[in-house]
Amino acid sequence: MKRLAPAFAFALAAAGALGGCAVGPNYQRPVLPAPENFYGSSRPASDASFADTQWWDVFADPVLRSLVEEALRNGYDVRLAAARVEESRARYGIASSLYYPDLGYSAGLSRVHTSAYSVPGNVTGNQVTANALVSWELDVWGRVRRLNEAARAQYLATEEGRRAVVLSLVADVASAYFDLRDLDAELEISRRTRATFQDTYDLFSRRLAGGAASALETARAEALLDNASAQIPALEQRIVARENQITLLLGRSPGPVPRGAALTEQAMPPVVPAGLPSALLLRRPDVRAAEQSLVAANANVGVARAAFYPTLSITGLFGGLSTGLQDLFAAGRTWSIGAGLLGPLFAGGSLRAQERIARAQFDQARVAYEQAFTRALGEVSSDLVAIEKLAAEETERERSVHATREAVRLATLRYESGLSAYFEVLDALQLLLPAETALVQTRRDRLTAFVSFYRALGGGWNDAPPPPPPAPPAHL
Repeated sequence: MKRLAPAFAFALAAAGALGGCAVGPNYQRPVLPAPENFYGSSRPASDASFADTQWWDVFADPVLRSLVEEALRNGYDVRLAAARVEESRARYGIASSLYYPDLGYSAGLSRVHTSAYSVPGNVTGNQVTANALVSWELDVWGRVRRLNEAARAQYLATEEGRRAVVLSLVADVASAYFDLRDLDAELEISRRTRATFQDTYDLFSRRLAGGAASALETARAEALLDNASAQIPALEQRIVARENQITLLLGRSPGPVPRGAALTEQAMPPVVPAGLPSALLLRRPDVRAAEQSLVAANANVGVARAAFYPTLSITGLFGGLSTGLQDLFAAGRTWSIGAGLLGPLFAGGSLRAQERIARAQFDQARVAYEQAFTRALGEVSSDLVAIEKLAAEETERERSVHATREAVRLATLRYESGLSAYFEVLDALQLLLPAETALVQTRRDRLTAFVSFYRALGGGWNDAPPPPPPAPPAHL
């Protein structure tokens, strides 16, 4: 033992001296050129960002807020993402365990008979063994540290992936809800239009029976009634499909979805600052996840490089061997300690191929990181332009609806005054239905554009519960 002590101490000293370095490149964040402003934006970039707003402050509709909360609690995608995070965290724990020695034990009881030619020979007896084992790899070249670096980055990438799932889930719930309210509004318009055409058809039918109207006018009124009626079941079918989509996002069985404010009553943010383009590197969860994957790929290059160097390990054993339990740790005590060195001499080029694989995977991860950032810039730019242009479109469609309603009113007055046939009224009514439908669809597109813009910025979706709704005022 005394002779082994200097060698053992020397091995530890050497490991400590070399342990400060780790083979392979240290990670450095790539420099990605970020524009000063988002393409298509008419406002200069500023530190303030719409993404700093909490989601419950973005959505004023209490029903929509309750649906979002339910999705965060019970949504399938969120639960799957949380399970993936737990798996990745456990894998990181496995990698961290490599820093520490492995401790184990073994024990055995056997009955042994030796041959007559053995010394001593022709002996039968019991043999009891009990050993404590230790094995420890000294991280001389930083292989364990690189493995931990890669596992930690993969864990963080999974956590960012979970945040991305939450971001997408809540945005999908909001978009589907606005789409549902749009279908509700279209159904209301179609039912109102059908009622108007029904009155028209009944009027012409009575006049035809009395000889005051032509069969052509009656047939045309009936065709308009049938066309308006045909749109109602189609809308009802789409409403059920959208409700089923929402309940799937919420993690519950298909069923009706509660409604809140009408589509035209949904609040819109008056100002939508996008913030700085470079902030997307630190805000967008998919960009952050892509960077963590790049960190892991960089560490794996070091792991592959460390395979070229020998592995230094220390092993030890303490135990006993005797014919009975009473002498197991007395006269039968045994121990050993040693250091081992294991390294490659010739592997047929497989180690270099493994390193090339690791470097190629790093290059792929870098391209994916650059692509994620470029995609983020494009999504924010597209949503900014959409918000601005859809606002102008809604204004024009409001004018169109107002003008069409005025045309219906004037055509009705001309018909009642005997200045025109009822065909003018029917023509104006035919224009009103698509105009009103286009208006509510544009309103829906504006709302979903805000949701998409908030998601593109990596907005404030988080797991913190929203504050309770304000208490209703007391009645005096």
